[in-house]
Formats: sequence, structure tokens, C-alpha cells
Amino acid sequence: MTPTTYLQGLFGLQGRTAVVTGASRGLGAAMAIALAGAGAHVCLVGRRPNLDETRAAIEAAGGRAEVVVGELVGEAAIAAVVATCGLRVGPVDILVNNAGTFVRKAALDWTVDDWDGVVDLSTKSVFLLCQGFGRSMIARGHGKIVNIGSVLSFQGGYTVAGYAASRHALIGLTRALANEWAPLGVNVNAIAPGYIDTDLLEGLKQDPERSRALLARVPAGRWGTPDELAGAIVFLASSASDFVHGATLVVDGGWSSR
Repeated sequence: MTPTTYLQGLFGLQGRTAVVTGASRGLGAAMAIALAGAGAHVCLVGRRPNLDETRAAIEAAGGRAEVVVGELVGEAAIAAVVATCGLRVGPVDILVNNAGTFVRKAALDWTVDDWDGVVDLSTKSVFLLCQGFGRSMIARGHGKIVNIGSVLSFQGGYTVAGYAASRHALIGLTRALANEWAPLGVNVNAIAPGYIDTDLLEGLKQDPERSRALLARVPAGRWGTPDELAGAIVFLASSASDFVHGATLVVDGGWSSR
């Protein structure tokens, strides 16, 4: 066996199917492209029709992708997404829970609607998606679930009370599901990205003082790029991570070590 063949067997995703939520842009699009590049047939899930841009990028590189436009809040909506993805790509081997939303304001100004909007999409919907796709994975005795958190899964942040709470909860959910599903053949892990240069970072980048303060804490000395999550997501989706359960892989340029 050559080194190339060995690595392809370890990290390759040929014959696997994957679902990526929030796949229209940013981290979701980059991770979907990475999974397809490793050989997976990817189902791209999101609310907006610009999912077609991600699909076009995958197909231009020789990969396969399907688009499912749907809401990810509420049991009925999520059940419909689970069923539609199954029809488009068949039994799902890999689930990447990336969809989320963000509100930045002082804690005293948060409304109940703000809180519910963030927590429902970033936590409750993740649980329902894990249930929906996890049943089939457990029945088949194998599957990979990767929940996308944040460095705010470990920190309080500033003016992001609901988001920080939802990110902390996501890591707790990841560990709880791993405890139950590891003996059933399903790996449940998480990735905690740091400050990645996507549209969510624009507000901070436009504040020179805040931007300088944040970058000063990143040992790498720069913002991350979405494609720098490619290695992490392929690792956690592949056979290379078969004995990795309940882990959170931090991809933050060293932010958490400061």
C-alpha cells in the first residue's frame, strides 16, 4: 500500500453521503466543498436559494451536491428537511450542524424574541437534527455528526449573551450524545472556530479599536479563513476519527491558549 492509498483510505469519503446546514456561504459552504472534495455526495441545506453557488463550486471541481431549501426551526420543518435529504442523497452518513444566527447587543436589551431566535436555531434545532438523522445512523451502526460551535463555547464574550449560552449548550449536547451513541457506532464531535473572516466578522472589523484588540490576542496574528476548517471537518467526518468521541477540535489560530 502506498502512502497516498493509505491516506485516501483513512481520510477519503468516497461512497459517503453528507448533510451540511447553513451551506450557502462562509463556513458552511467551505466545509461542504471540503467534504465533496474528499468524495462525499453532499446535501446542502439552508433557507436561501444562493445554495446554488455552493453547489456550482462543488460541481465545477468534479463533486456531487444536492440543494434542499428549508427552515430549520420547528419539529415539522426539520422532519421535512431530514426526509428530503434522504430522498436526494440516500441514507446519510455525515451530518454537519453549522446553521446558526447571531445577535449582538447589551444583555439588558435582549428581547425574548432575540433569545428564542438564537437559541432555537443554534441549540434546539441541532438536537432535533441529530435525532432525525441519528436514528438511521444508529440503525445502520455507523455515522458521523459534527456540531459547529465557537470559541464562545468556552467564553462569555461581550454583548452576546444568548449566543454564548447557545454555544456552551452545543458542546454539552455534543458530549451527552457522544456518551449515548459511541457504543452504537456513531461519532458525535464538535469544531470550535475562532475569529474567521466571514460576514459575521464585518461588524468587528469595522471597529478599528476592537479589531486591533482581538487580533492582538490571536497568536497567528490574523483572522482565519473559511477554508482553514477543511482539514478539521474531513478528519471528523472520516475513518481517521473513528475513536474520537465527544471531542471539540478548536480551530482558532491559538486564541484559546492566551
